[in-house]
Amino acid sequence: MATGPTVRRRRLGTELRRLRDSSGYKLEEVAAELGVAPSTLSRIETGKAPTKSAYLNQMLEMYGVADAGQRQILVDMAREGHRKGWWAAYDDVLPSGFDIYVGLEAETAAIRSYEISVVPGLLQTADYALAVIREMFPRYTAEQINRLVDLRMARQHRLDDTPPLELWAILDEAVIRRTVGGPAVMRRQLNHLIAEANRPSITMQILPFACGAHAGHGGSFSILEFPERSDSEVGYVESVAGHIYLEKDKEVRTRAESFDRLRAAALSPGASADLISQAARDLI
Repeated sequence: MATGPTVRRRRLGTELRRLRDSSGYKLEEVAAELGVAPSTLSRIETGKAPTKSAYLNQMLEMYGVADAGQRQILVDMAREGHRKGWWAAYDDVLPSGFDIYVGLEAETAAIRSYEISVVPGLLQTADYALAVIREMFPRYTAEQINRLVDLRMARQHRLDDTPPLELWAILDEAVIRRTVGGPAVMRRQLNHLIAEANRPSITMQILPFACGAHAGHGGSFSILEFPERSDSEVGYVESVAGHIYLEKDKEVRTRAESFDRLRAAALSPGASADLISQAARDLI
């Protein structure tokens, strides 16, 4: 799979942050030299925003990067980071900050996801997605809502890639018990989950109500793993407060440990499929 603009920006940002640290500069000092806000430079160093060629050249001068080969690699990374991903066609409806997640998801090799209230977007049917998005964005027009549904369906193409995205999804039992979009829509969604769970690349578990207190009471989260070992994992948390990207080793490790505990507390994949089937039969 070709490396896309989001991962390119992350790699460039990581290298720029390393060069700044080794040169002894504080972020605020470099930002002042560039004539930008520290928050702008922070977004460049975390790969959340591309960098202008003038900024890059000035930073490389400050950091004493004289090797022509090394400079060219970084310049190429910056150029690639400006490319538009396929999801740019939906910029007019994408929630602020969510384009970063879509870009990461498009280039990830594996995702571990824990959900407490809705089916993960990668596993939603179109009708279910429509019902969810309508409630989440009540001020959007019908056309905007349909475009967000189209985007969600397009994201699912990652499951059909070669090799496919590896997905390990743990769903709270509330996800399969809450009737979204009415009984008919929910029944189709549950049957879709059962079918998707048969993919070799997908592992699905249900965390039952009966397990009591568990490691996921802090809310839903995902951990994204990339093909190249040099690209560190990213933790992702979506809430009413916005989109949070966790990239520090300690933060990601904490989420990974929580996921392992949830995995141990959840039903086996087989028992989970049985519970999903029972939930579908219980729908009136």
